[in-house]
Amino acid sequence: MLGEPLAFSLSEIPTDRVVWIECFQPNDLDLAVAEAPLDAPAVIVQRTARSRSQSAMVGSILDEMEAVAGQLFPAWLPEAEGIAGSAGAALTAVRALAFAHAARTAQYGPFLADLAAGALAGRGPRTRRHQPEVRALGLARVLAASFGRPACALLLQPPGGLDEHEVLCLVRAAQWLVDHGRLAVWICGGALPDLDGLSEVAVASQVRQASVAVPGSEGPGVRPTEPTGGRPREGSSAGKRRGLGVVGKPHPTSRAEVVLEAVLADRPWATGRAWNHTVRPGPLVNPVRVDLLWKRERCIVEIDGDDHRAAGKYADDRRRDVMLQLNGYAVLRFTNTQVLDDIENVLALLQQFLANRRRAGKGN
Repeated sequence: MLGEPLAFSLSEIPTDRVVWIECFQPNDLDLAVAEAPLDAPAVIVQRTARSRSQSAMVGSILDEMEAVAGQLFPAWLPEAEGIAGSAGAALTAVRALAFAHAARTAQYGPFLADLAAGALAGRGPRTRRHQPEVRALGLARVLAASFGRPACALLLQPPGGLDEHEVLCLVRAAQWLVDHGRLAVWICGGALPDLDGLSEVAVASQVRQASVAVPGSEGPGVRPTEPTGGRPREGSSAGKRRGLGVVGKPHPTSRAEVVLEAVLADRPWATGRAWNHTVRPGPLVNPVRVDLLWKRERCIVEIDGDDHRAAGKYADDRRRDVMLQLNGYAVLRFTNTQVLDDIENVLALLQQFLANRRRAGKGN
């Protein structure tokens, strides 16, 4: 909206314990990501399933993190750029590169070699033979490195209607990840039930309305709680400015974005594109986060999931599109289904549109 300040900032949410966010708007996350400094952690959004087992929940989250790491390969192992296929020689080479890379970094060689081999082969999790603690720390480092960030944050979105046992399972799994993966873990789960065993959870009840203060401060929106035992983790970053950032690449949790980029990479006409960047349509307009941008042609492409069908989201999208159009941008929208099931038609439309803009000298 014109002249409206950012709705909230995630930069001060605690990173040394689980944070349960009771009030959350995805649109606000986009703005928070857009304003994040370059030294902020990368954010990985993950939908979780129901589970009544902490170990099963941890395993499921780690498997999903590994899948994201596979999509981002070889960003976290740049020496492997150009290696394709999963023939024996390629797998041997990528494993050797992973061991060499691990020796120069804080990674564990056997884990990184298994992860690289799995990413090259593209077949399911390959690091399950390692202890969960090794996987958690290793995957957190890999995801952060993929985006050139110092750390990684998980934003978990559980299904609705969890019972008390499922809530406890989710929170304990999240705290395990904080302790062993050195991750920031935030859960967007609606109202947190009043249960025993949740005393170490910081609750952000009104994130939309103000910056969130760390536990122990008197900032608005956070209901801090005191730990029942133990001591704070060494190296805790509570109180430091922390943010989110996934810029310049397709979002690793969006299969449609990843698939579209893989195809565009082979199309000469698609040069000049930038994923997940922000544009500022005018001096009095807040930055707008867009899925895909051709800056010179002033062409924006949005890839919409099912949530964009909701009345409120649909109306927000239309207002946003009009604001961008009034400032000279063209906005093309495709659904995830169109990209995944009819990608050749999507490509044809994009190529034709960009060719028309270039002939007309748009953006020059």
